[in-house]
Amino acid sequence: MATILDSLVGSCANKLKEIITEEVILILGIQEELAELQRKTELIHCCISDAEARRMEESAVDNWLGQLREVLYDVDDIIDLARFKGSILLTDHPSSSSRKSIACTGLSISTCFSNVQARHEVAVKIRSLNRKIENISKDRVFLTLKSTVPTGSSSVLRVRKSSHLLEPNIVGKEIIHACRKMVDLVLEHKGRKLYKLAIVGTGGVGKTTLAQKIYNDRKIKGSFNKKAWVCVSKVYSEASLLRELLRIMEVHHDQDESIGELQSKLEIAIKETNFLLVLDDMWQSDAWENLLRIPLHAAETGTILITTRNNIVALEIGVDHTYRVDLMSTDVGWELLWKSMNISESIELQTLQDVGIEIVRKCGCLPLAIKVIARVLASKEQTENEWKKILSKNAWFMNNLPNDLRGALYLSYDELPRHLKQCFLYCSVYPEDANIYRDDLTRMWIAKGFIEDHGGQLLEETADEYYYELIHRNLLQPDGLYYDHSSCKMHDLLRQLACYLSREESFVGNPESLVGNTVSKLRRVSVVTDKNMAMLPSMDKVQCKVRTWKTSYEKTLRVDNSFFKRFPYLRVLDLTDSFVPSIPRCIGNLIHLRLLDLDGTNVSCLPESIGNLKNLQILNSLPSAITQLCNLRRLGLNYSPIDQVPKGIGKLEFLNDVEGFPVYGGSSNTKMQDGWNLEELAHLYQLRRLHMIKLERAAYSTTYPLLTDKGFLKFLYLWCTERTDEPYTEKDFGNIEKIFEQLIPPCNQEDLAIVKFFGRQYPFWIDSTHLAYVKSLHLFKCKFCMHLPPVGQLPNLKYLKIEGAAAVTIIGPEFAGRRVSNLGRTVAFPKLEELLIRDMPNWEEWFFIDEATSTAKERVDDGDSAMPKEKTLPPRMQILSRLRRLELSGCPKLKALPRQLAQINSLKEIELRWVSSLKVVENFPLLSETLLIATCQALEKVSNLPQVRELRVQDCPNLRLVEELGTLEQLWLYEDMHEVSTLWVQGLQQQCRQCHGEDLDVYNWT
Repeated sequence: MATILDSLVGSCANKLKEIITEEVILILGIQEELAELQRKTELIHCCISDAEARRMEESAVDNWLGQLREVLYDVDDIIDLARFKGSILLTDHPSSSSRKSIACTGLSISTCFSNVQARHEVAVKIRSLNRKIENISKDRVFLTLKSTVPTGSSSVLRVRKSSHLLEPNIVGKEIIHACRKMVDLVLEHKGRKLYKLAIVGTGGVGKTTLAQKIYNDRKIKGSFNKKAWVCVSKVYSEASLLRELLRIMEVHHDQDESIGELQSKLEIAIKETNFLLVLDDMWQSDAWENLLRIPLHAAETGTILITTRNNIVALEIGVDHTYRVDLMSTDVGWELLWKSMNISESIELQTLQDVGIEIVRKCGCLPLAIKVIARVLASKEQTENEWKKILSKNAWFMNNLPNDLRGALYLSYDELPRHLKQCFLYCSVYPEDANIYRDDLTRMWIAKGFIEDHGGQLLEETADEYYYELIHRNLLQPDGLYYDHSSCKMHDLLRQLACYLSREESFVGNPESLVGNTVSKLRRVSVVTDKNMAMLPSMDKVQCKVRTWKTSYEKTLRVDNSFFKRFPYLRVLDLTDSFVPSIPRCIGNLIHLRLLDLDGTNVSCLPESIGNLKNLQILNSLPSAITQLCNLRRLGLNYSPIDQVPKGIGKLEFLNDVEGFPVYGGSSNTKMQDGWNLEELAHLYQLRRLHMIKLERAAYSTTYPLLTDKGFLKFLYLWCTERTDEPYTEKDFGNIEKIFEQLIPPCNQEDLAIVKFFGRQYPFWIDSTHLAYVKSLHLFKCKFCMHLPPVGQLPNLKYLKIEGAAAVTIIGPEFAGRRVSNLGRTVAFPKLEELLIRDMPNWEEWFFIDEATSTAKERVDDGDSAMPKEKTLPPRMQILSRLRRLELSGCPKLKALPRQLAQINSLKEIELRWVSSLKVVENFPLLSETLLIATCQALEKVSNLPQVRELRVQDCPNLRLVEELGTLEQLWLYEDMHEVSTLWVQGLQQQCRQCHGEDLDVYNWT
């Protein structure tokens, strides 16, 4: 079931059709055998849809499909083998025409013998496959199948990637009341030595959602010195769990430290702190009893919140309070259903309420089931008949599925287009509760051949669309910390569904438990173990046809040279963080390999035999034979120990993702060199992501545009190396400016970062003409530019981060994009949502309008006009109309904020840290959520913020006046503010009682 045979058989038929006319096949002379194989494959393809629909209920059909699947895998393998054998002959004898080679005309005896030998090997295997498919097509099951014309896959839904953080979808008065109650309990007992709470309930009922709501609650934020959230799955590594905790708490640790050493570091980290720890999805209490209990008892005060399906776990841990999450009522379930469809309650929707409530009942009133079925309904017409069709689907009555996976969960899978089904099932290679990163997952999908070629669009772009569609369907849960949702998780019930449907082909666990019988049908192995080290069992490479091997925990797998001989059919090999002393020459025999990931290993070089891997698409280490890898799509060199690269990267025409491209301006007659010339980018037309380093070494060239013709390029990162040993010269300044001037991005650029650029002025192309589609811009440590670039006119910019611009003293109208005054209306930063400015040691002034012009216009003579002054002035410029968050940090000389910020009606949060010269924060009538002020020693006054709900203050010793905060709900004060705050807290309390009839909540900010 793991492989969607409709996709696999269609893929094989298309590959056979394409390969028959390729030169590598002509030289082998096996066209007739392949044509026969293609014909039989297409014949079976017409009956696959009916077989797939019947397989869950008819074991005979399921067995027949299992036999077909094995043969189709062999067909897929023979295509690679034929290409490999043919390419060797072509490489050895490039001057020989194909047709002459077939007849051995004009070739030497040795060449003719090689040709015959290769043809015989491949032809024998193809004939064997033809016989197997012939037998399958004569099976009585095949004769009962209905033939249909295969259709193309459904078009991908284009889903908008929201930059907003996700808010857990909580509905129902009971659950909202429970959230408030538990927040109050946490705050009430946060001074205790160790206070423990538990949320208990069945799978998919909303335990984690409730815990997230508590963890992210406005009152909880800032109440604890340290906060951490970790998932404790059924199978977990003790060392990995401790390392994750230490990572979240920003405690340095080494990968080879023992559990005892990690526990000691955890104990030291929380010894004199107040912490909140969430242990999500606990199946047993041993993680607490044996691993965390002793080090966490060292804390002065702390709170533990666990979620579990098993009430016994809560009892064994000895929690002080337990909340059981029950199933929803039908009314609340109906509310969740239509809200999860992202449509508003309307008259038309009310006509669907009866059938909608029936669907909620079918879902067992389980929130997860309701949310996934909501996305199925959202893809249909909003009519009663369409919804009734969903109710009558066979998926509700699949008795041979485990109880937890029946009904809505299986239906949400069954309703997927076939191209998404196999992508969804492949997610089961990740262990329970694992973080799934979009780029890693989509690369594996591409390597496995799951992504269909739509022509004119890179496979990576199509794969991203698949990923976001699975999120849109609630089958993957995005991580709200990533503005583009590029990280996600899979709910454990949905993962169980994927694992169940993949059970014959996928193995997730300790590979030591694998035995001969189970290995023969496996196609995917993911190493997950609670041991510190896993060893491979002995296995016959003839039996082993594993196509994906993935390690999930760091340093848990020891890989020796024999490993590469045991898995000859690998397509995806991810050995991240494994013990790999070296890579042997025999890796060149893995002719099917598409993805090789050696991140975090000790491998510093690869053998030249890797040049045999013509199918390799993704590589994270570098051999000199890289230029022979004609299908390579990604090259990841960042953080690798490689300091030499081969010439000729421009030959890799499919390369679209290069991370850590080392630039070098010199010339060398040797095969290996210190980096690549910028000119080598000329023929890489499919580049989508380019990360260049050491740009200061580039040679200036004006012969042709380097990047403007890269129509797919969306992510561009330009890095220089910071010089610390000696100052830059005038020549240095001029050279780097010339180099950057020639790096004009294409018009479709979306994400741009310029790091450690040491020119005195930014390149001319940072404007609306060249960066019209840029959404994210990061300028980091551009220390010598005295003015910021005119980015205010970038029409699609959403996220702007400026750090370390040490030479900037004034940010004026040029930042908005042109020199403007209030004489005319101008829009600046029309779509910007987040603005972060950090580490600006010399920045003193910030304004948007030319103050001299503005002051002159405001001198209105009383005798000149009887009109009120404000009516005689022209309209002001419109700035930052969508800004949600402003952060200023490490700007010690900035004296005032621009008054135009007061006009922004979208502003929700302002954070000011180490703005030491700022004296006043006032007149923000539209700021609607949070003002955070820390280490602003000169600050004297906070006033006229009528909509702010939360104020946090730390280390502002001169703040003697805080007033006119009419809707303030929460005041958080650091301990160093207790004395000076007595001057104004009472006034805020009185104002709160007058406006709301209750006292202001005042908390210690720790």
